[in-house]
Amino acid sequence: MSGERLRLGFIALNDAAALIVADALGYFGQEGLAVDLVREVSWATMRDKLAVGALDGAHLLAPLALAASLGAPDGRPIPLVAPLALNINGPAITLSSHLAAAVGEGPHADGLARLIARRREEGASPLTLAVVFPLSVHAYLLRDWLARAGVDPDNDVRLTVAPPSRMTELLVGGVVEGFCVTEPWDTAAVVAGAGMIAARGSELWPRTPDKVFAVTEAWAEADPPRLRAVLRALLRAAAWADAQENRAELAAILARPHYVGADAAVIEASLGDIVFDADGASAPQPVHAAWLLSQMMRWRHIPADVDIGRVAGQVYRPDLHAAAAVDLGRPAIVPLDGLVGFSPLGPFRLAEAQAHAVHGALSRLRPA
Repeated sequence: MSGERLRLGFIALNDAAALIVADALGYFGQEGLAVDLVREVSWATMRDKLAVGALDGAHLLAPLALAASLGAPDGRPIPLVAPLALNINGPAITLSSHLAAAVGEGPHADGLARLIARRREEGASPLTLAVVFPLSVHAYLLRDWLARAGVDPDNDVRLTVAPPSRMTELLVGGVVEGFCVTEPWDTAAVVAGAGMIAARGSELWPRTPDKVFAVTEAWAEADPPRLRAVLRALLRAAAWADAQENRAELAAILARPHYVGADAAVIEASLGDIVFDADGASAPQPVHAAWLLSQMMRWRHIPADVDIGRVAGQVYRPDLHAAAAVDLGRPAIVPLDGLVGFSPLGPFRLAEAQAHAVHGALSRLRPA
């Protein structure tokens, strides 16, 4: 396939596996593609490089892809499309060992509000908890977990941002007392003896949507054949990564210094419930985008008049995923119309997303 070399960005996380495997095992080359896989440090840098064309495609936080398309937070829209979901599950909330013992484990964190009230009475500084980016699945998972415990994320704790690979170091140093990040950095903290996993994302939001592969809308429209070839390579890589018989080799590949760079045994132990392709995991589901937009609206990170259904359908493109899947002889994935288990208020349905989001914005400390 003709064309200049493609530059695709990733962050050092397990959920970059499809990109990393496609690079390491030659799937890009088999599709006639010349690809430079570029390891980036921050999500903001990834977004900005996509915007100016320094990257052709990227491993990206799903809420960031949605926010960029809306022009949040700085008012400069960067129209992106997400033709592939890179993973389901993977994020977790990890607390320092002493905090986990005081709070208790599980999705409800019953002792958290009492602990915060006691610290306030004693004049102690607020808990400092880290996320990878303000507009991330991790930030919204952590906010939802706190809110379910009766804790106001904007007033009762201090939320800060840190790169995923530095989370364990910050926990060990006492700079933060907990964080929400995608593996392997939760398991790395446990192995280091610095923390305990209090709740996995899948306990709060079953089959948690996480990262997507994103490209600019302009690039998708200008070069459909190469985009389709990239998607075929990523689908093949994701299917390979899902196979249990490949997990040890996958961990060894991810552990290479220029990829994730963590210990291979830690990575293998941290693969856990993450799914890259099986059971439709790689299909970008507009209902997932709608759920994330509802959380963004709940916490007033986007305006209440954003048309959730329209934005979800513009950014998440299952049609592009389906075209590449057909090339590989794979069946089409049936779009989901609702999500069960995400909200204690009942099923979340795409058709009712706007009303659900507005309700959540009016009652932020009740489950949205």
